[in-house]
Amino acid sequence: MLFNPELCRNESEVESKLIVQYLLPQLGYTPDTWHQEVAVGSIRLDFLAFGVQVVPLILDANSPLSVVMEAKSPKQNLNHHVLRLRHYLTSLNVRFGLLTNGKEIRIYQKLRDDIQLVFQCDGNDVEEKIEEIRGLIGRESLKNQQFKEQLEVQVSNLEPKKEHSMKTIAIYHNKGGVGKTTTVVNLAAAIRKKGKRVLVIDFDSQANTTFATGLVKFDDEEFDDIKESNLLQVLQSEDFYPISEVARKSSFCNPEIFVVPAHIDLMRNETDLNDLDGSRLILIDKLESVKDEYDVVLIDTPPSLNLYARIALITADYLIIPSDLKPFANQGLTNVKEFIKGINTFRRQIRKPQIEVIGVLACKISTNNQFVRHTLPKRLEAIPKRYGLEVMDTVIYDRDDLAKCAEKTILVGDMELADPVSILDFKPDSSAAQEFELLAIEVLQKIGLV
Repeated sequence: MLFNPELCRNESEVESKLIVQYLLPQLGYTPDTWHQEVAVGSIRLDFLAFGVQVVPLILDANSPLSVVMEAKSPKQNLNHHVLRLRHYLTSLNVRFGLLTNGKEIRIYQKLRDDIQLVFQCDGNDVEEKIEEIRGLIGRESLKNQQFKEQLEVQVSNLEPKKEHSMKTIAIYHNKGGVGKTTTVVNLAAAIRKKGKRVLVIDFDSQANTTFATGLVKFDDEEFDDIKESNLLQVLQSEDFYPISEVARKSSFCNPEIFVVPAHIDLMRNETDLNDLDGSRLILIDKLESVKDEYDVVLIDTPPSLNLYARIALITADYLIIPSDLKPFANQGLTNVKEFIKGINTFRRQIRKPQIEVIGVLACKISTNNQFVRHTLPKRLEAIPKRYGLEVMDTVIYDRDDLAKCAEKTILVGDMELADPVSILDFKPDSSAAQEFELLAIEVLQKIGLV
């Protein structure tokens, strides 16, 4: 049977004429290996096809290689549905996804926690491209690929395991109000949900991250349970207050993360700490003792050029520079570069490699359509041109959901206490949650933990 995209006037006809009548038979799928209108929890799939018969229909890590097929109206722009397809493939552990509106056919492949476009053609060209499509998602190709991967797993099990390596990332800009704390806590939650063990260290005497992760459960300083065990004590003592004792479990997200809290006492103790021999290196030594307990350490830094910012950047392996891309934040990038230069001079003296700048992260960006289409691209292009800094692929927009999840409270007796949650727990299907999930994937790729 031949396929003519002109005969597909709506989504239903794309399903019946392209997928059911043409693609599934051409790719070798029989009725016992494909299913229509599949519901898995809150997810509804148009079509789900397997390399082998699957009865009952169960999706897990051991499922046979499979493909999701999503049909859209010919009037729909497929770009608007890529994030949703990525959610389907990564959530359900499905290897391939076909997305089509009849006029265009795309195939995406799941790569760990993200997807990649591996094939694209016009609907008019599907017949001459069918062999290429069959080689990717045909039933026999899926079965052969599964057999090959089983052999690779058996071989990899015989290879020696790589040594674990904890990665430490500082999030720093010397200008405040650029979304630094929001980035730290929600990135921590997103990385934790990728199965990585996460420690957050709050270096800001304003303790915004400590508040944002829900560790302040008192409304009067008389009941302050952080004062005697926080980052200050970690930095003051070489022999006492190890990370393992000071770090606190935070239920800000699920699974939980651990946080070394900050305290306002950091502010008045900076001078004394500066006079303490080796204060810049204490945290490096203490993190070494927990290197097997965490995969990623995120450090929230103060928006300044002070001692605490220096210690954070001396300690970290990597640096993310959040910026709202407004004039003062952009001009501040010159200060950031000079600050990094001085930090790297000190790092060379202690035989530590230069800090690796992951890039400038666009944060708190307006969602205004005109701004996003016309102004934002120009501001992003200006960063590498004017300041010689790479720009990260992910953009974090200024969304109401981010404020709402941070403002949640809980009643304890007659007290109303802060009880913030991550955006990924507050509204996991929101655009803001998807942005932080994309950020986590990008960061883990760039630090070699994917």
